[in-house]
Amino acid sequence: MKKIISVLTVILLVLSQSAAFAQTLNHPQIPLESPDMEKVSIVVLSEEKSEEEIKKLVRSIPELKLRHIYKYAIAGFSVKGKQAEIEQLSKKANTSIISPVNTYRVHAEESIKIIGGEEVRGLFDQKNQRLTGKGVKVGIIDTGIDYTHPDLRVNYGGGHDLVDGDDDPMETNAADGEGTLHGTHVAGIIAANGKIQGVAPEATIIAYRALGPGGSGTTEQVIAAIDQAIKDKVDILNLSLGNNVNGPDLPISMALNKAVEKGITAVTSSGNSGPNHWTVGSPGTASRAISVGASTPSIHIPLLEVSGQKLRLEPLQGSVDWEFNQSHEMVYGGLGKKEELKDVKGKIVLVERGELTFTEKGLNAFEAGAKAVVIYNNTKGNFFGNLERELPIPVTALSKTNGEQLRKKLSKERIFARTYIIEEKDVLADFSSRGPVTSTWEIKPDIVAPGVAINSTVPGGYLPLQGTSMAAPHVAGASALIKQAHPDWGPEKIKAVLMNTAKPLLNKKGKPYRTYEQGAGRIQMEKALKSNSLVMPASLQFGKFQLADRMHEHNGYLTVENISDSSLSYSFSIPHAENGLSWTLPFSFYLKPGEKKRLELKLAVDPNVFKKKVYDGTIRLKAGSQEINIPYIYVLEEPNYPRVMGFGVGKGDKPDTYRYEVYLPGGAEEFGIAMFDADSLRFIDFLDWKRGVGKGQLLQEIKSDQLPEPGLYKIKVFAKKAGREDALESYLYILPNGEMESSSFHPIKEKLKK
Repeated sequence: MKKIISVLTVILLVLSQSAAFAQTLNHPQIPLESPDMEKVSIVVLSEEKSEEEIKKLVRSIPELKLRHIYKYAIAGFSVKGKQAEIEQLSKKANTSIISPVNTYRVHAEESIKIIGGEEVRGLFDQKNQRLTGKGVKVGIIDTGIDYTHPDLRVNYGGGHDLVDGDDDPMETNAADGEGTLHGTHVAGIIAANGKIQGVAPEATIIAYRALGPGGSGTTEQVIAAIDQAIKDKVDILNLSLGNNVNGPDLPISMALNKAVEKGITAVTSSGNSGPNHWTVGSPGTASRAISVGASTPSIHIPLLEVSGQKLRLEPLQGSVDWEFNQSHEMVYGGLGKKEELKDVKGKIVLVERGELTFTEKGLNAFEAGAKAVVIYNNTKGNFFGNLERELPIPVTALSKTNGEQLRKKLSKERIFARTYIIEEKDVLADFSSRGPVTSTWEIKPDIVAPGVAINSTVPGGYLPLQGTSMAAPHVAGASALIKQAHPDWGPEKIKAVLMNTAKPLLNKKGKPYRTYEQGAGRIQMEKALKSNSLVMPASLQFGKFQLADRMHEHNGYLTVENISDSSLSYSFSIPHAENGLSWTLPFSFYLKPGEKKRLELKLAVDPNVFKKKVYDGTIRLKAGSQEINIPYIYVLEEPNYPRVMGFGVGKGDKPDTYRYEVYLPGGAEEFGIAMFDADSLRFIDFLDWKRGVGKGQLLQEIKSDQLPEPGLYKIKVFAKKAGREDALESYLYILPNGEMESSSFHPIKEKLKK
């Protein structure tokens, strides 16, 4: 069925999310995996075994190959072999979990001022030294680091390469594959000390290269890096990486929790799969780590007024500012190829995402004389990206819906666009992943920090980037300063003081974000270092309740500690009244300096009155003159989210590739995209299929030769779990002429017939 054609266009129209609607499309079982296919798996043992015992165990199945033995992060090892051999090993070993190896990727001066970095420079530690992170070791698990960079070489304290297996964690050079810069950028945010200053400019950097060419690495490499960091006894550990699996029990999350048990403050990025809920990914789901979302520093956003409608543009990182003071004509420029940009001189050019990189589109437009570039998405929603080099003209992003509407207008009439500039500060970045965490129903992210337009070090210079990858190192640097100020504090206290003193943020409508969107809020370093009290844990989850005919009661416990030099009075504010909920909070109390008190909070729920599936809010504790916010969450029943949602498909950013994205909130035992003849509904083939897909967003590239010949197809995107199948049905139009259109069923079919 497969046929390679030089130019393909995929058009998708999602019609329904109803499982009943999908019953007319009958597909066979997804193909069985070959029993001869070799896999790499992580084996987590129920009880520790010695290195010799593990080797002996693996030797008992000669076909298996032992790869890594983990000594500190988890009790376990990784092996390579066929599925039957791995299952045989599972029966012989006392295992708690066998997990396939997943792929982890990088999540990709003003910001430090926003979190209080300038004020902190005037504070001192117990030895009367300025708070700069001096004496604190910060481990960075990433793509490596350019330790020759003039802003980083003074603070570089060595490292390990878990990709190549040596002690040289240098970034991947472009000559050796897809070059990387991510780890160097993260390191600069934490501890640059030169032309630019990081959050903790005198902290010692220990680099762990676990992600290789292109910023990609495996579970076993990341766990090996965590294992080594525990052995090296770093104080702080930053992981600006992740996957899209929303679950607390992946081996990396378990390893990170173990690192925290060993006294390491672990900081992770929450992910860049927002703004939907349930999108936070591992290891940002690790209970004991600090999971960080992204907020915006003070940035200027261009609005483009076209025919009375104002469209928000998202500047790509690395783009020059959009600063037009007069109207400019807009024209459509296809995919931004050179041959498509014939009449764009002095104009704003609208191009579609796909086939070329953002930089190539922008460079082609600049060379053709364009004033600016607007790239609209080819799948649902907005997108955010980075330029590989600075261009002389601005390059921005636009949503698919607005882009297609604009393209239609341009095909009918001559259009001039006027620019308005608005300033935004302290709002969540749209790309920042949201919680809560499935299974544990915990609030994640725990906290947010600036992650948009963050200028930092890269090999050979400096570059602004965006992502929760850039937010996490702000928190890692802040943690280093707190560790310097309080050397005897462990991870729980460092996490607590950052969350206790955070600033709750408001959305663009002036309403508070949900607690599982922003955690406690945006970090405030000066307030954290001057806090008079600690509340632990810094957030509460009251678990999941099943509906019944009686009142449900749940107890939560907090420990309050007075860390000031004087006695303080404490009192709780009653949470916002809600029908069906009743709180019992402790009475007011006093604590002497150094004194702590464990408190019980009670929440009673009448499920006959209270109908919300997920309920969250903030408990406020007055601690002397300071107010501490404690976010909480409560789940009445497991939310009835669909098994499959948010499917989209479009051209990839490289030639001859496409990409699809789909969101599986609860994961799937079986997932597939089945293709049918549009008229007869005869099953043709699977466009793609997978087994054992984790919770969260699935992003997958497919090559042109995986697509069928041009024509009109009906597709069924389905996910099965626990005996239930949910599905979406869509139309897939594949046209040989390279154009993309959105149309109803019959007009497109008639065009294809012609």
